[in-house]
Amino acid sequence: MQREERIIRASWWALLGNGLLAVLKLVTGFISGSFAVIADGIDSATDLVSSLVVLLAARIISRPPNIKYPYGYKKMDTVATRILSFMIFFAGAQLAYSTVRMLAEGADLKIPSLLAIWVTIISILGKLALTLMLFRTGKKVESPMLIANAVNMRNDILISLSVLLSLIFTKLLQEPLIDRLIAFAISAFIMYQAFKIFMKSNIDLMDGIDNIEVYNRLFEAVNGVEGAHNPHRVRARKIGHHYMVNLDIEVLPDLTVKEAHQIARRVEKSIKSSLKNIYDVMVHVEPLGNLEEDEKYGITESEITRQKDKK
Repeated sequence: MQREERIIRASWWALLGNGLLAVLKLVTGFISGSFAVIADGIDSATDLVSSLVVLLAARIISRPPNIKYPYGYKKMDTVATRILSFMIFFAGAQLAYSTVRMLAEGADLKIPSLLAIWVTIISILGKLALTLMLFRTGKKVESPMLIANAVNMRNDILISLSVLLSLIFTKLLQEPLIDRLIAFAISAFIMYQAFKIFMKSNIDLMDGIDNIEVYNRLFEAVNGVEGAHNPHRVRARKIGHHYMVNLDIEVLPDLTVKEAHQIARRVEKSIKSSLKNIYDVMVHVEPLGNLEEDEKYGITESEITRQKDKK
């Protein structure tokens, strides 16, 4: 099964699961008179939107390259991740605002009936299954937006757990303030997770690489090719879960164009065999000892060595 098909299938499962849980919790909340369960149901309803975002993004990712987008639509994965980070942060901020407002107003705590408690437990188990499915699929196909959606599901589990735990502590200690404090702590955690996802998506959108091991393997791949010297101005960026690699190499100046091209082709094959998920490799050939003062971009092997020595 292709990567896009796996993402679409996982998104449909998330969409269906969140829809069922949202209806179950909203209906139960109104029947039992539990505002906590109603709020939890509204939160699950917002997850329908995030699942729709992922599903739409998966459809866009599968489109072939065209004259407007010659690199294809793979970066929609990163764009969708950015959108999800805002949605997750907003959900956390909304929960924090509601908690602070209840603390300020001194609203009475509404304790759900036994039916509401059982539905909350079912919700936790259902969200756990969806979270594991999304995490497993997201890591397998290297999809940041599926992983972001899984984080969102995990946050929902924490929200439901806070409802459950607050009920237990409230009944045991007869202290409704515990419910508010737990909810506020979870809202802070949700916003922190959203911020981490946002910052991670920044790296991909800014064409950065957060793992220098990629460059180590690139230089090793080039150094293993006979006739290829001094790899420099190396640039790697992510297009979805693929890497686009550009680099310069030096060859003996008396080689023919055909011979230099053959070395460049061997460099390309060596990189593709050393790193998975390579979108394309562009190799620029220069004569050995060539020096261009205006070269400002890219990574050299000495820079990677200095970075490793700092750690």
